[in-house]
Amino acid sequence: MEAPPDNDVLWARSLHFRHQDGSPGIVGISLGVREGEILAVSGPRGSGKTTLLRCLAGLTPAQGGEVWFNSTAVHRMGPLTRERLRRDRFGWIDPAPVLVPELNVWENTALPLMLRGTGRRRAKVAALEWLERLDVGDRARSRPAELQQAERQRVSIARALAPAPTILFADEPTAPLHRADRAHVLRTLTTAARSHGITVVLATHDAETAALADRRVSLLDGRRVKTVHLPPVTETEGRAECSLSV
Repeated sequence: MEAPPDNDVLWARSLHFRHQDGSPGIVGISLGVREGEILAVSGPRGSGKTTLLRCLAGLTPAQGGEVWFNSTAVHRMGPLTRERLRRDRFGWIDPAPVLVPELNVWENTALPLMLRGTGRRRAKVAALEWLERLDVGDRARSRPAELQQAERQRVSIARALAPAPTILFADEPTAPLHRADRAHVLRTLTTAARSHGITVVLATHDAETAALADRRVSLLDGRRVKTVHLPPVTETEGRAECSLSV
């Protein structure tokens, strides 16, 4: 069996998944994600982006193929081991915010830290720091029901970043946001990931969102169709696509 490359924190080979209705979710996808990289998985709705992210994160076991995290075989793990891996090493952002209604904003944000064993006071400090970065620090004591949809999504993003996961899986993270808010939130997310060494796998159908990544993998009908390598961006330059391989 071929071992995953040493410089890939996440590696998948020939992943297959078919939905209950018999339609293909992903078909034979292989990819590697380097440590600290921001990888955009792009494609139209229904192309398999969410299915791929869920298989990579161990939320949905692939029906064929392999997934490796730091040379550990995720595809061989049992449900409890995968759950511990997701809790301790992975972060996840859904397209729609899912918060615990009984907890206030800072408690929701601090929850993953406390589940890992971080003390309440230390977890609160970290939570408040991320809420401030995402411009919802003034809502720290509010309940989720008191927030607007866009505010709830900012809280969800802060909650995912607060524990500094090794890998952050973000499935259309700015979907609930107005266009004017998307750029700011995305830049906060990507800047935070780079400064903390967090690897990001980002699913998006939006070209502007994908342009913030280091590299892009495109899907169509559950298949990988091309990879676009994106050069680094300076403050005065936009990103231009280069090195297209089919």
